Amino acid sequence: MIKFLRLLLFPFSFLYSLITGLRNNLYNLNILKSTSFEIPIISVGNLSTGGTGKTPHIEFLISNLSNQYKLATLSRGYKRKTNQFILADDSHTSEDIGDEPKQFKSKFPKIQVAVDANRVNGVKQLLSETPDLDLVLLDDAYQHRKIDRSINILLTEYSNPYFKDYILPMGNLRESRSGSNRADIIIVTKCPPVLSPLDIRRIKAEINPKPYQEIYFSYISYDTPVPLTESAKTLKNVKMEDYAITLLTAIANPESLIFYVKRFAKELNNINFPDHHYFTSSDLDKIKGKFHELLPVAKIIITTEKDAMRIDQEACKDLPIFYIPIKIKFHLNHGSELIDQINTYVKANSRRS
Repeated sequence: MIKFLRLLLFPFSFLYSLITGLRNNLYNLNILKSTSFEIPIISVGNLSTGGTGKTPHIEFLISNLSNQYKLATLSRGYKRKTNQFILADDSHTSEDIGDEPKQFKSKFPKIQVAVDANRVNGVKQLLSETPDLDLVLLDDAYQHRKIDRSINILLTEYSNPYFKDYILPMGNLRESRSGSNRADIIIVTKCPPVLSPLDIRRIKAEINPKPYQEIYFSYISYDTPVPLTESAKTLKNVKMEDYAITLLTAIANPESLIFYVKRFAKELNNINFPDHHYFTSSDLDKIKGKFHELLPVAKIIITTEKDAMRIDQEACKDLPIFYIPIKIKFHLNHGSELIDQINTYVKANSRRS
């Protein structure tokens, strides 16, 4: 059945591939121009439509680079309710700047966090407002070729790598697999915490990297639940195995989190919304209904850190909602190698050098 549907969708995918391929070739031939800047621009993105872990990987870069450099993140602010350039501060909500930029600013208040759909204008505005900026991290900009980047980082998910996927609408790729050739670094994300050397060799062989490309392997590490609402803050020493859990998600790919929480919960009730969904009052009623469906035992609601940015804490103050922070870890000391590679480039190409 799936093969039949793909055959039906093939003409549309072929047309989409022609359009994206033509655009890329126009940039490759320098007919369409990319704007360059005098500071390093590092892009983190993917070929697929989402769910590869861009946000925690950018946070990994921020954590490891912000003590050495004055840096900024620049996102388009997906699904925000504004459209102009905004340099985030504590007063901005997720509706102003988007959930991911809100999360960056909340966790790393000392860095510059900006949003602008026009990335070229966004970098210009950042440099105008922060002349001593050392580098910019571009969020989800792999296909945004109007701006030249110094290092192009491509993320691909272990369980659904780009080399086994198809272009839209047959699959989830925004452009053909050959777009991976623009990457300087390819990170295979959401790997199992234990990854065999045989698996690593197999994936590297399937990617077949160019001589200029480095391949790294990362996995998600879940932290302990953090109370979000007033009701949650009244509970002490919360351990997931002591509770029935309603798992609330509005992210592109919640499967790994579902699998993780299911290992601990006495009972698990899932409620899923589309990626970046803004929760309404009727959604809140639905969440409460799911919560009360659970067994009459101790129970809590777990959500993601990104979703927590869009939850009205006042409206949900009577619900015990927690979020689970995640961190990125790397296999084979790849995290240190990645940062060393970036450091080498930035130090050689910064204005201070």
